Amino acid sequence: MTCPTSGHRMLRDVRQMTLRHKGESETVDMPGWYCEVCGESVHSGDDMKVSNQALYRMKARAQGLLEPEEVRRIRKRLGLTQKAAELLIGVDPGAFRKYESGAELVSGAVSGMLILLERDPDGLNVLRERIGAVQTA
Repeated sequence: MTCPTSGHRMLRDVRQMTLRHKGESETVDMPGWYCEVCGESVHSGDDMKVSNQALYRMKARAQGLLEPEEVRRIRKRLGLTQKAAELLIGVDPGAFRKYESGAELVSGAVSGMLILLERDPDGLNVLRERIGAVQTA
């Protein structure tokens, strides 16, 4: 690959990059193409997954939302599979896989629901009854 700035050859590498968002910062090992002459970098879609996940974690902290590890911990503590959690909470199929991998930022509503269910797991029975009533209607 040729550097768009200097015209020199770029090398594929992984380098540390510090990302910042609303007072939060995170340093990630960022894959990409790097120019040895001018320091320019180019990142493809797969490379951007690394920075996107870090950005989602920083946004979660800044907005008081659950981070991926917390989502997974609470779901497992409640004894739910990802599919069961999606059904009970009312999110799209695959949502918990994305939340827990950091590929998608968990919403405030889902964060709040999980926090409440962690404090009062009996709330799962209410959700199960609601789902049962909908499925039999």
